[in-house]
Amino acid sequence: MLAFRSLLFNVVFFGWTLFCCFALFWMLFLPRKGMVEVVRWYMRTLCLIERVVLGLRYEVKGLEHLPKDGPVLIGAKHQSMWETMKLHLIFEDPAIVLKRELLWLPLWGWYAAKAEMIPVNRGKRGAAIASLLAGARRMKEQGREIVIFPQGTRVAPGVYKPYKVGIGILYQELGLPLVPMALNSGMFWGRRTFIKRPGTITIEFLPPIPPGLPKETALFELEARLEDATDRLVTQVGGPVTVNPHTAHPGLVA
Repeated sequence: MLAFRSLLFNVVFFGWTLFCCFALFWMLFLPRKGMVEVVRWYMRTLCLIERVVLGLRYEVKGLEHLPKDGPVLIGAKHQSMWETMKLHLIFEDPAIVLKRELLWLPLWGWYAAKAEMIPVNRGKRGAAIASLLAGARRMKEQGREIVIFPQGTRVAPGVYKPYKVGIGILYQELGLPLVPMALNSGMFWGRRTFIKRPGTITIEFLPPIPPGLPKETALFELEARLEDATDRLVTQVGGPVTVNPHTAHPGLVA
């Protein structure tokens, strides 16, 4: 039954997405704000498909930790393609840091470019940082939520991968509160896996790290909080604990 439901979901999901990519092509000629509303409608239809076909739902905790208005920096765990879609429903107008190569994809890349994400040139390190900062500063001026995945890629539950310096630089240069976002999506919708499992995915926002701390302290604090909260959410649904080699840091903020 699980394999059948997963097969049915993949057929409906990709078929509906392909249809929408062509049927909603006119959105590319709308003002960006108008297209954002249509994207949110599309994401809500995917939620319905997930509930009906897979029995997959989600809950969001800790919304009180997000600023009521104005820009904010979100450091989010990334276990699955699933959360990249839900960001558009959780936030009003997120600007997501992504690989520049994704903008080259036919159709999907055109929509991402129109939505004004933050593409990063991941070639030379200096060019990558420069493009990241330039894009994030523009999004701060627009008052948008800036979302970055600190580990730079999807990481399966229970696997440790170091946090990259990019989010530390954004924290230092933008002067924004940094809100950690934990989740356990990889337990239900794994990376490059055919099987999708029923249940309830949890996203949890943690108390913000205030601006003004040393970059290294903020980065360590983010990793400590985010890994701990994610392990808690993952183990609650039967997943593995992550073995983290970092155990102490003199600048840790309580």
